Amino acid sequence: MYDLLNTISSPDDLKKLKPEDLIVLSNELRQFIIDVVSCNPGHLGASLGVVELTIALHYVYNTPY
Repeated sequence: MYDLLNTISSPDDLKKLKPEDLIVLSNELRQFIIDVVSCNPGHLGASLGVVELTIALHYVYNTPY
């Protein structure tokens, strides 16, 4: 269900992905957030709105340093 997301444990793992895989990862991460919030109360909108931004920042910059 979360094929790419399950392979990510650090920003270094994210940087090994091809740019086209980042779209798939964004979709998986968005679905994961929806699945978690559907079982547990929480705010959904803000989390879904920054998925691509967060992935891009970690992909481009040397994070978390």
